[in-house]
Amino acid sequence: MAQGRSVHEVAQITGARPWAIYDWVRRYLRTHSADSLVDAARCGRPRAAQAISDARIIREFRRDPLRLGYSTTGWTVDLLATHLGRKYGCPISARTLRRRMRALGLRWKRPRYVYAEKDPHRAQKKGGSFAA
Repeated sequence: MAQGRSVHEVAQITGARPWAIYDWVRRYLRTHSADSLVDAARCGRPRAAQAISDARIIREFRRDPLRLGYSTTGWTVDLLATHLGRKYGCPISARTLRRRMRALGLRWKRPRYVYAEKDPHRAQKKGGSFAA
């Protein structure tokens, strides 16, 4: 703009919208300082599900879902998100919960299924000796 270009040209050069260019010009004319065009520090987007604190996530994660009336012995992210939403009256998506759990260092593996009985031919399959 200082070189005599139009708002439309400056918008094309910078990739900004024309309304932003007008705002920049207004800010500059108010102070006559290029520092007035620097973005101010922002705190960012407010945290989703603020009622569900990190301490509450950890506390509920450590509880046994079977004792809470669920028909499972381990939490899934979806189940824990549903439980937290009901208990604290603040819905939280599974995606948000997963991100917050990762930030807290909470990890778990999927349950590993094993047979209830030992295979009677296990030793033979493993190459062990067997009596004839």
